[in-house]
Parts: sequence; C-alpha cells; structure tokens
Amino acid sequence: MIKKSKKGLVFVFTGEGKGKTTSALGMALRASGHRKKILVIQFLKNYENYGELKFAKRFPKSNIRIKTFGEGYVGIRGDKKPRELHIEAAKKALAFAEKMMKSRRYFMIILDEVNIALNLKLLKAADVLKILKSKPKNLHLVLTGRGAPKKIIQAADLVTEMKEVKHPFRKGILAQEGIEF
Repeated sequence: MIKKSKKGLVFVFTGEGKGKTTSALGMALRASGHRKKILVIQFLKNYENYGELKFAKRFPKSNIRIKTFGEGYVGIRGDKKPRELHIEAAKKALAFAEKMMKSRRYFMIILDEVNIALNLKLLKAADVLKILKSKPKNLHLVLTGRGAPKKIIQAADLVTEMKEVKHPFRKGILAQEGIEF
C-alpha cells in the first residue's frame, strides 16, 4: 500500500541537455492550476526578453512570481562585469530564497540556475545545503542548472538529469524566442 504524504520535496533538474528550467516552469504551471503560490528566483538571468518574464508581466495577478537577481552571463559572451558583482548577486538571491522560505507564503520555490552559480563558485554548496535542510516541511524546492554537485543530488528527493542527444545549435541554429528564452 502506498502511503500518502504531504511532505515538501526537493527536486533537482540538471545535466547537459535542454529542459531544466522548462521542467521547473512546467511544475510551476501545474501547481498554479491548483491555485498554489509559486516563486521563481533566477540566480543568473537578467535579460528581460525571457518568455517567463514576459508571462509574469502579462499576467501580474497570476500566482507565479518571478524575481531576477542575476547580472547575466558570467565570464562569457562579452561579460565585462566584475566577478564580485556576480557573487554579490548570487548571495542576494540565496538570502532572498531563505527569507521567502521562512515566510511560508509559497507552495513551491524554484531556484533557477542555482547549480550553475555553484559550479561558477558564486555560492558555496554548504550554504545551499543549509537552506535545503532548513526548508519548511510542506515547501517544495526545485533547483535547476547543469552540473549539480553530488551533495546537492544526495540531499534531493528527486533528481532528473537531462541528457543532450541532439541539439539544433550543433547545426548552427541559434537559440529561438519562445523555445530557449
């Protein structure tokens, strides 16, 4: 017999393939359909042209809130911002996540690209693990981004690794509006 549980879970979507943030946003959409409140915290993104940000602006009364903290690409694509600025932004995002967890306002909080922030050493895994351990019992946490550290994977209840099998980028097809952003 399967036991019903109301335990909040920790989800990790990682790997080299496409679909990590998309899967998390799909969960947000599903929870929203059940009138649950969701918070998406973006650790690296700051580009206003992302479809999820446009959605939030078009539907401000939806129960999905998106908050960006990122300073954009870190060390690539012409990034000229000091590394310290990226570190400070990631730390602010994590502190905000902790504050919102304690507020108990949300059914689900998505830490978008937090694994990349860890890989880039903008955050320490120990600080993220501390938050995972202190989360309220009924809160669902979703962590996205390639290269999730082993300790984060071990702390999670569900881990999905996206594997790239084929990608149009390999044929020179660039990211497309409504698909990648």
